[in-house]
Amino acid sequence: MATFEPGHLHIERHALNKDDFSYNLCIDYVIATDPKEGKGMLFTVHGSVEGKDLKEDFFLAKDQAFDFARHATRIAQKYGMPKEASIARMHKVYDEMFEDVRAQLDVKSGDPVKPEHLE
Repeated sequence: MATFEPGHLHIERHALNKDDFSYNLCIDYVIATDPKEGKGMLFTVHGSVEGKDLKEDFFLAKDQAFDFARHATRIAQKYGMPKEASIARMHKVYDEMFEDVRAQLDVKSGDPVKPEHLE
């Protein structure tokens, strides 16, 4: 199950058998400014993976904000989500969140990317 509203994504998965896995995660996000990176998004991942509670924040600069799923997935994997699992597999809500991040940051196709972010 997955639901989206601007600024908030909720995804939940229940194990189908003893070899499967469960999670209940939310990703909240707001525009923020980092003294070094400038305008971007502050993301908060919270909820649980396999019953283990988690809450972690991460900031991504404007030109990196669309990589939020990779960062959120890595956080969830630290708490027990299998390495082959990905938050981005919920395509419809992921696409909605992607578009909301783009709109909130006023990002257009062709906007420059900082070269140091490509390393």
